[in-house]
Amino acid sequence: MAVSSKIREMMAQGSWIRRMFEEGIALKQKFGEDAVFDLSLGNPILDPPAEFFDELSRIAADRAPGMHRYMPNAGYAQTRAAVAAQLGEETGLDFGAEDVIMTCGAGGALNVALKTLLDPGDEVVIFAPYFVEYFFYADNHGGACKVVPPTEGFLPDMAAFEDAIGARTRVVLVNSPNNPSGALYTERTLARLAEVIRRRERELGREIFLVSDEPYRKLLFDGLEYPHVFHHHARSLVATSHSKDLALPGERIGYVAIHPEYEDRVELMDGLVFCNRTLGFVNAPALMQRIVSKMQAVTVDIRQYQAKRDFMYESLTEIGYDVVKPQGAFYMFPKSPISDDVEFAARLQERNVLVVPGMGFGMPGHFRISFCVTDETLAGSIPGFRAAFVG
Repeated sequence: MAVSSKIREMMAQGSWIRRMFEEGIALKQKFGEDAVFDLSLGNPILDPPAEFFDELSRIAADRAPGMHRYMPNAGYAQTRAAVAAQLGEETGLDFGAEDVIMTCGAGGALNVALKTLLDPGDEVVIFAPYFVEYFFYADNHGGACKVVPPTEGFLPDMAAFEDAIGARTRVVLVNSPNNPSGALYTERTLARLAEVIRRRERELGREIFLVSDEPYRKLLFDGLEYPHVFHHHARSLVATSHSKDLALPGERIGYVAIHPEYEDRVELMDGLVFCNRTLGFVNAPALMQRIVSKMQAVTVDIRQYQAKRDFMYESLTEIGYDVVKPQGAFYMFPKSPISDDVEFAARLQERNVLVVPGMGFGMPGHFRISFCVTDETLAGSIPGFRAAFVG
């Protein structure tokens, strides 16, 4: 057999997102691009901001020696300093370049962080609905995930969260704004999470790290401001990327940042740098590091995503769907009109509308819509949603 039994099992449990995306490709080949309404994949439709192309052109013309050589595994000092300056402006904390390591996207950032923090058998507490790759990321480094259910509005059930923290808990992993729900964890929610973590740290006699996966941090709607985990727990890290806020998912550029007041941050950073190298990432892409050093205060036009959100929310609720209005990112997570979300996704697929069943995010009975697509695709999907609805 070409594939190990473990990987074969993981592949069978693999991402519904990619599965539905591949179904969409087949449907488009059969019926044509304009007749299929694929809302399955979070692949940003917006192009990068104009500033990105200006900087890309400038760097492409730069023939200075060493532009494409290795740099320190943590990344260019000037890029790390630029990220630190932006984080300092957003949080009011004294970040320095020594608190930042550049990575190959948020996925690379999370794997580097988990490799650094986890011993075999350690646990990572995650919150439903969740990004399914978290299970595989934890397993990559000998860990396992423990899932906490949500309350209304897709915020954590605090009693269940406290029960989930045990003797092997090492990491609490949050994702806000959330994929798939678009829910934003409030300042109060983060404060309560951190309070529970610190209490359980004292009881268990071990450090527990709060890791925030936040590639959608700058994609907030209705004038909301982002509540930072750094304000609530000294043993905190941020793992993020510019895939969404600069519309650069194919360029794989992100970073990990450590709380500047964590007392063992020097050792932690040494571990992150070591793992970035030995996991095979080596360093983040050189050209992208140079570009994003100039882009830290730049974001795509969020108004376009908010308009798409408003259109889908108003259209679906008018039909009768039960939807929590997203506060950020570019997803929404309606309740399925029937209990079997996989069956409902199949009904939509019969009408050439592609969504992802909620079971792929740990919450059967829902389905995910990605509204980071063209307005024509969104509008074209509504007749299918209307025809499939069961009141």
